[in-house]
Amino acid sequence: MSVSNLLLELGTEELPPKALRRLAEALAANFTAALKKESLSFETVKWYATPRRLALYVKALADKQPDQIIEIKGPSVKAAFNADGTPTKAAEGWAKSHGIDAKDAEILKTDKGEWLYIKQDKPGTAAAALVPDMFRQALAALPIPKLMHWGDKREEFVRPVHTLCMLYGDQLIPGTILGVESSKIIRGHRFLGQQTVTIDNADSYVETLRSQGAVIADYDERKAAIKAKVAELAASVGGEADLDDDLLEEVTSLVENPHAFLASFEERFLQVPAEALVYTMKGDQKYFPIYSKGGKLLPKFVFVANINPADPSTLIAGNERVVRPRLTDAEFFFKTDRKHSLEYFYQRLENIVYQKDIGTIAYRSTVVADTAAYIASLIGADENLCRRAAHLAKCDLATTLVTEFTDTQGIMGMHYAELDGEDPAVSKAIFEQYLPRFAGDAIPTEKVPMAVSLAEKAVTLTGIFGINMLPKGDKDPYGLRRAAIGLIRIAVENGLNFSLRDVIAKCAEVLGDKVKAANTVDSVCDYVFNRLKAYYQDRGIGAEIFQAVLSVKPQSLVDFDQRVKAVQKFKQLPEAEDLAAAYKRVNNILSKADVVSGDVNESLLQEAAEQALVKHILTLKPEIDSCYQSGSYEQALTKLAELRADVDSFFEQVMVNAEDPALKQNRLLILSKLAAILSTTADISVLY
Repeated sequence: MSVSNLLLELGTEELPPKALRRLAEALAANFTAALKKESLSFETVKWYATPRRLALYVKALADKQPDQIIEIKGPSVKAAFNADGTPTKAAEGWAKSHGIDAKDAEILKTDKGEWLYIKQDKPGTAAAALVPDMFRQALAALPIPKLMHWGDKREEFVRPVHTLCMLYGDQLIPGTILGVESSKIIRGHRFLGQQTVTIDNADSYVETLRSQGAVIADYDERKAAIKAKVAELAASVGGEADLDDDLLEEVTSLVENPHAFLASFEERFLQVPAEALVYTMKGDQKYFPIYSKGGKLLPKFVFVANINPADPSTLIAGNERVVRPRLTDAEFFFKTDRKHSLEYFYQRLENIVYQKDIGTIAYRSTVVADTAAYIASLIGADENLCRRAAHLAKCDLATTLVTEFTDTQGIMGMHYAELDGEDPAVSKAIFEQYLPRFAGDAIPTEKVPMAVSLAEKAVTLTGIFGINMLPKGDKDPYGLRRAAIGLIRIAVENGLNFSLRDVIAKCAEVLGDKVKAANTVDSVCDYVFNRLKAYYQDRGIGAEIFQAVLSVKPQSLVDFDQRVKAVQKFKQLPEAEDLAAAYKRVNNILSKADVVSGDVNESLLQEAAEQALVKHILTLKPEIDSCYQSGSYEQALTKLAELRADVDSFFEQVMVNAEDPALKQNRLLILSKLAAILSTTADISVLY
């Protein structure tokens, strides 16, 4: 069996830039799965992607499938032959379908009877014969939400398809996919190099496309080149570029041969908060802003073009001219807003409905303010500042600038509050109410912003659960999952020890008759704790540890976290598994017995093992109780490990279900005391 390298390229109109990497990675994954399914051996699969092509390069692909010996079982011998020994119609039909005579079949003897049976050699199918259909299926399985067709073709794809190239080594694989026939001729750059390029073999694809077609096929190579050049141009003016990865990805997906240029805008625009300018530069124009070493926005930016004129001055002037109206808009919106204080816009919130069953954004702000003040009392924040921040928190939603540049919500509110002379904690809270916005984002770390952000999330959860609008599948229009995770992170990572139930109950109280659903408080708490499970899984903490702690129903997220960390360390102790098994055994015994209560009668302790266990429990209990009261769960569980030997001896030497009722009752009491002391931190029985 020989091997060669395989090239597959589909040439298209410009593909969606935000989806390009995802499409290319999915194509590689789909085709890799197809190769494995067809038992075609290979070394690696590498994807290439530009705005006008998706390509795969398969290294050392076998020229055919391995030959196989196929064992085929037919009808039973009883059903295969008549009484006179002639084959039945069933046997003849089966034999004919496999190209043999029924009498030539072998007999397979099993415990369940005898069967006709043949072995056939099946030569492996050539890779070239399999590849077109595999590529076709891999393309059909791409994550494309909306397909389109073009011209008079019936075929559909994310964008019109113009070329198809399938090469095995230097041999063209014939075939038609999406209405296009395979050819060695593909398209180069729209403006640079040759418009069409001939690929002689799979190995020459990248360099031929580069040298003749002026196309850099390697996505990561283009991205690295853009990043380096943008950073270089920013450094040339003493600045640092905003190399946001999402923007880098999108720009990489927009060009086949990137060239970067430095441009400027008027310094007067710097009077506008930088975020508004950056929003339009990055979001609308795909430009890279430049900051000073101190983090101040400079009147410079870098743009990336798909062309490289000998004299770039016209190109640069054109981009400067394009961005100027957008910056002018931002300047105008900012100046319009600043004719009033931030609080002026609150009255407009009274006419903006948050949710029809809950009310306006203004009403919701009062609920958040009351909740934030309550949380402030729990964590030691200034209640008046929390109320003020919550009152102003959504005012910027009614401003002209945020209405036009929606991603600046919170940011502009913070700046407007600063310009109004509000307390720094208030202005900071207006922005940080939205934190964390995504996985890994920062969280508030000061008390007023923490209280407002917690209140914002708690009110969202309680309000939406209260009207029975729970998230379904991947649909979560009110961001309840994000709110729950944010609430968890702010509480746990800042060590804020308060009862989650009390906070949610306060929200429900403030919302009053807006809460229609029964058991809303329980439902919200359960939902948050379920998200806590995912929070720990992301940190490599097993579900069994989470479940062990959940079983004892802590009310504080911080307390829950302390227990989780203690149980995680306890599980690593050599005594842990035996104690968990013993606790499970104790629970089983107690579940089958009548409820017992009271103190152990030491005069009824007959066996040395039960005497030792009771003595040890009585000695340890005050120490363990002290650990629990101080939240030293790790220390408490470590002390519990000392009981292992006495517990083992008890079960080896003591009969719990003694014939004497008093003795049995006393021993059940020993087990109930043991269960109580073992289960206070977590239900360790579920750890194994």
